[in-house]
Amino acid sequence: MAVETSAAAPRLMAAQAPALVLASASAARARLLADAGVPVRCEPAAIDEESVKLSLKAEHATPAQVAETLAELKAQRVARRHPGALVIGADQMLSCNDVWFDKPPDRDHATAQLRALSGKTHVLWTSVCVVRGDSRLWHHNASAQLTMRTVSDDFIAAYLDAAGPGVTASVGAYHLEGLGAQLFAKVEGDFFTVLGLPLLPLLDFLRQNKVVPA
Repeated sequence: MAVETSAAAPRLMAAQAPALVLASASAARARLLADAGVPVRCEPAAIDEESVKLSLKAEHATPAQVAETLAELKAQRVARRHPGALVIGADQMLSCNDVWFDKPPDRDHATAQLRALSGKTHVLWTSVCVVRGDSRLWHHNASAQLTMRTVSDDFIAAYLDAAGPGVTASVGAYHLEGLGAQLFAKVEGDFFTVLGLPLLPLLDFLRQNKVVPA
């Protein structure tokens, strides 16, 4: 079911601007846009992400290519239901020592994932695209490098207790904007990219296309 975001931030949608739809179930992405004054209609896309990833991995695609492909597929799927609307698709991949990580389905997987990332540097690849109808109008890829501290099993357990089950919605089993910051020794890259949406380039595109005022 589609849901329109709401926030205290002022609505900056330009008069007569086309409808703006976020093809994602991500509350974090919707919140980033709403907090920036760009409320969107949220409508998740039914994509078999696992099959797409397996297929692209067999073709030796890079994590960036996988993220870009999934972002566009999501936007295209939702755009079919909203003729004339601008549809934003986004996706994120995590790679550590050439191993791809997915959202952990439960706490046990989150624990194993954090153990695997402990003491290592991983890369988050984030892609965003905008589609109208059958046409991709714009896309942007970005990456960030994150070095996790060497953390003990006790620390991981305490972190997951405090952070709650919401971390399983994150590809890294952490939220950098919350308690997850304590996991890290170093972060190189754009903060919004880490959160799953390269917000500043997207806002620039929306301004150029008069979706939000310049």
